[in-house]
Amino acid sequence: MRTVTIADVARHAGVAVSTVSYVLSGKRAISESTSERVMRSVRALGYHPNAGARALASKRSNVIALVLPLRAGMHLPVLMQFATSVVTTARRFDHDVLLMTADEGPDGLRRVAASAMVDGLVLMDVEIHDPRVPLLRDLGEPSVLIGFPADASGLTCVDLNFAQAGAICAEHLAGLGHREIALLGAPNVVYKRGTAFAERVMEGFVAAGHRHAAGTVAWPCEETFDEVCATVSALLERHPGTSGLVVHNEAAVGHVLGALRVLGRRVPQDVSVVAICPDDVAERASPALTSVLIPAEDVGAQAVNLLMAKLEGESVPEATLLNPRLTVRRSTAAR
Repeated sequence: MRTVTIADVARHAGVAVSTVSYVLSGKRAISESTSERVMRSVRALGYHPNAGARALASKRSNVIALVLPLRAGMHLPVLMQFATSVVTTARRFDHDVLLMTADEGPDGLRRVAASAMVDGLVLMDVEIHDPRVPLLRDLGEPSVLIGFPADASGLTCVDLNFAQAGAICAEHLAGLGHREIALLGAPNVVYKRGTAFAERVMEGFVAAGHRHAAGTVAWPCEETFDEVCATVSALLERHPGTSGLVVHNEAAVGHVLGALRVLGRRVPQDVSVVAICPDDVAERASPALTSVLIPAEDVGAQAVNLLMAKLEGESVPEATLLNPRLTVRRSTAAR
C-alpha cells in the first residue's frame, strides 16, 4: 500500500499542506474547527508523520536511550519494571526508547552520541566510581542517572534513598526489641562492582543499627536455594543470637524463608524478616513480608520527566531522592 503523505491529508481536509504541518507541530495557532477537520483526516487516512523528516525539521530524533544493566547479580523482573516505566513515560512525550546494555560502558555512550540517534540518555546500575561519569559531563546530549555515584556534581540523578531504606529496616527491628540483626544483601558480584544502591543500603543499615545499640552484620547473598540455605545456616551458626533479618535481594527472598523453615526457625516467632523489594514479592511470600517498596515505576517516570525538562532547556534539580516507605505485614514481631 502507498504511504499516506501530508499532502494527502491536506487534500482530504481541504486545507494547505502548511496548515496540516502547523496543526501537527503546534508551532502556529490554528482555529479549533480547522484543527479538528485536519485531525479527522489524519485518523481517516491513517497518516503517521515520517520520522526522518520530522527529525530533520526539529533537529531531534524523538528517541532516548535507556542503558540497562543486563549482567550478573541484577534481578530481571525488577529491571523490567524500571524499563516499562521509562518506555511508557517516554511515549507520553512522543519519544521512543533505544535499549543499550551497561557492559558497553563509555564506548557505547560515545557511539550513540556520535551517531545522533538519541536526544538524551537514561542510565541505570550506577556505580560508586562509575567510569561513565566523566564522559556524561562532557556529552552534548542531556542525561539522567537512576542512581548516585560518589561525586554527582554536574549530573542529574534520581533514585530511592537506599541509605534511608536500609536504616528504616534496622530501626523497625530495633524498635521491636531485636538486639542482633543481620542484612542479607545482593550477590557478591554486585558489591565487587561497587554498585551504588547496594553499598548504600548496607551503609544505612549498619549506621542505624549502631545508633540503636543493635549488633549488626551484613553479608552478600547469592540467589539459588542451596547458596541461600548455606549462607543463612552459616550466619546463624556464627551469630546464634540473630533474631532479625533484612533481605535486600529480590531473587533470594523466598529462598531465605525456605531456608529458615529447613533450619527449624519460625517467622516471626523466632526470626523477624524485613525485605527491600517490590510489593508483589512481599505480598506473595508466606508469611507476607514487612517490606520497603522499591518504587521502580515512580523512579523510571521521574527520570524521563527530568530528561524531557532538560531537553526543553528547563532547570532541574541535580538530586532527586524518593523517601522509602515501610509497610508492616506478618513477618515481624516484638522480641
